[in-house]
Amino acid sequence: MPGGPRLRGRMGETGAVSRRDIVILGSTGSIGVQALDVIRRNPGDFRVVGLAAGGSNLELLCAQVLEFGVPHVAVGRNDCFDRLVGLLSGVGAHVTGGQDAVADLAALPCDVVLNGMAGSAGLVPTLRALEAGSTVALANKESLIIGGPLVNALARPGQIVPVDSEHSALAQCLRGGRASEVRRLILTASGGPFRGRTRAELAEVTPAQALAHPTWSMGPLVTINSATLMNKGLELIEAHLLFGVPLDRIDVVVHPQSVVHSMVEFIDGSTLAQASPPDMRLPIALGLAWPDRIADAAPGCDWTSGARWDFEPLDEDVFPAVRLARRAAAAGGTAPAVMNGADEVCVEAFLSGRLAFLGIVDTVSKVLEEHLSASRDGGGNEITLSDVITADAWARARAEALTGQPREGGTT
Repeated sequence: MPGGPRLRGRMGETGAVSRRDIVILGSTGSIGVQALDVIRRNPGDFRVVGLAAGGSNLELLCAQVLEFGVPHVAVGRNDCFDRLVGLLSGVGAHVTGGQDAVADLAALPCDVVLNGMAGSAGLVPTLRALEAGSTVALANKESLIIGGPLVNALARPGQIVPVDSEHSALAQCLRGGRASEVRRLILTASGGPFRGRTRAELAEVTPAQALAHPTWSMGPLVTINSATLMNKGLELIEAHLLFGVPLDRIDVVVHPQSVVHSMVEFIDGSTLAQASPPDMRLPIALGLAWPDRIADAAPGCDWTSGARWDFEPLDEDVFPAVRLARRAAAAGGTAPAVMNGADEVCVEAFLSGRLAFLGIVDTVSKVLEEHLSASRDGGGNEITLSDVITADAWARARAEALTGQPREGGTT
């Protein structure tokens, strides 16, 4: 990350890169919608050249295409392709369908690809964007979780700019010192909707309760992962891979106000923190414009009124997901992919009423332990995309079997 990514845009008088061409993957999701809001308010800085979405909200996707005059559009679901073509008839946009189409869109010539896709489906588009030479504003943490060695082998220094608020905060704080001066990274966690509960009190949690996050508005997968703290485990792995800091020098602390987004402690004892109200438009804007800042991307803190910031240790006995993520990351190889694939299945099983809330992390742990006991790979960085796909498929099939819904053939 030192020095920031080099973009192909033309330099303006202020030194900032002008009129960057942007591709957004996951445009109808939370990240995509907020990114387009940033672009809408800064039309002279950005031009949208491609949009991709899964297909669950074609009306919104079409409205985005029309508003921003987008020439290239992809929909992930093949069964939505014909309808999308009909909706955009006469518009002049080039429309494609299927997961390969989304990956192809990620490889369009542009300055920045914002990957706001949910889940492991974001890996191949990330790889394609890196291969094409674009800067990747990465909100799809799974790209690094399941394919870290593959992503890092392709990425040039500074080519990946994190969009997760925690990793964006770390990237900003790391500007304050040299890599050799960093003692540890501190990821903050809101604690989710069940902060302070005992494990027994979580036994009867319902999907509606778990989806009621106290701070952030996110998609269902990320929201449930925030409730179990699995999201923080994934973020720990992501921080390790993004910044090259050993796992034992990355801590997690609970900060319910979600104003301090993460911190970096340096060897002299000083700690730099990035603080702002919980608004994803700030890290999104920074991801699109890195290393520059967009004026008024989001409201700042109100320093004229009283406020309190609390910090609490994480109770890993009640929320063991972070400890599980450390184990998967330390094992390396395809272990993180197995953990992530099993988690996605278990979250869906919980939302559909097939699995208790506590069963999410418990089942993921069982799948991971089976994987490690079988020594399915040797760990380390020697993995291929085929290895990741195979491990992900096995983990999903095993998790489906454990939650009562085995898949035919065990494929994704």
